[in-house]
Amino acid sequence: MTTRPLYGYYPYMTAGERRQERIELRATSEEKQLLVAAAALEQLDVTSFVLRSALPAAREAVDRAEQIVVSRRDFEHMRSLLGDPPAPTEALLAAVRRSRARSRD
Repeated sequence: MTTRPLYGYYPYMTAGERRQERIELRATSEEKQLLVAAAALEQLDVTSFVLRSALPAAREAVDRAEQIVVSRRDFEHMRSLLGDPPAPTEALLAAVRRSRARSRD
């Protein structure tokens, strides 16, 4: 049976990587006692125990915010526009000319 070290274990950390940043966390006395007890049962320090739960949730929240979900109909419409784009409008051509003029200055 493999045992994990009591302090400093965190599955997302690479070998040799050390935590150097601080995050303050306010908790009630009961919440702190619960976290300390749970961390001890998992043979982790409190930091590792909290981060083990918080980091996957944070990654999921960021991933969800960075994704754009479209219907199949909208996807097919975008794909058709990419494959056969419409001719540029006069407004678009004027914007390109303004942009090029600014970048030359």
